Amino acid sequence: MRFASKFAYDGKFFFGYAKQPKLRTVEGEIINALKKTKIAYENFGSASRTDRGVSALGNVISFNTDFKGNILSALNANVKDVWFYAVSKVDEKFNPRYAKERWYGYFLFNSGLDVDKMKKASELFVGTHDFSNFARIENKNPVRKINSLKIKEKGDFIIIDIKAESFLWNMVRRIVSVLEKAGRNETKIDVIKDALEFKERFDFGSAKSEGLILMDVKYDFDFDKDERVIEKVKQNLSKRLQILKAEE
Repeated sequence: MRFASKFAYDGKFFFGYAKQPKLRTVEGEIINALKKTKIAYENFGSASRTDRGVSALGNVISFNTDFKGNILSALNANVKDVWFYAVSKVDEKFNPRYAKERWYGYFLFNSGLDVDKMKKASELFVGTHDFSNFARIENKNPVRKINSLKIKEKGDFIIIDIKAESFLWNMVRRIVSVLEKAGRNETKIDVIKDALEFKERFDFGSAKSEGLILMDVKYDFDFDKDERVIEKVKQNLSKRLQILKAEE
């Protein structure tokens, strides 16, 4: 049988997602947990391989196994700083990389930014564009479609929610960086338009990875959720935001 499981983690405890020799990574922690629980698995795959410092509330893994026990309980008993809270049986051909939509949230401490200007700039990114000036391309197609990009204020933070089927490497953090510059009156709207039309090369920098959270990855099926674990995830997110605030 093939299963998909949804999980959360705090990126500050890991050297990124992808497994690396002699370094603690999210993927390495998960594979070690599978071995500890004696869950024999095949065809392991992940939805997103987040960078160092990036956290997640809704990443997804998938693997084949004949394990008959409670997968969530077994994994949670053998991992640290990772929380598995949902599971679903899936088709044998299911690949978590092929999602309907990915949702990232960026939590930016509001240090007097002009939010209205940020919102105006954010409207430029919605739709299909060449994001060569807003990502590390690495021989990939630079064209992507952003389904929505919304900005809201909550307490001391500005939350930037961005949704798309897929993203390029560093794409979200570079978009956030230029939106922050717009909020500081350091970048004009016309310059952003030119950058999206790729009339010339621009470098707007990249926002810090610690503020970025993979909020969810969506498919055409539902997961069975463990509400007790979800509550732990919410508590951890609250602590994470307090740390971000203190670091500013």
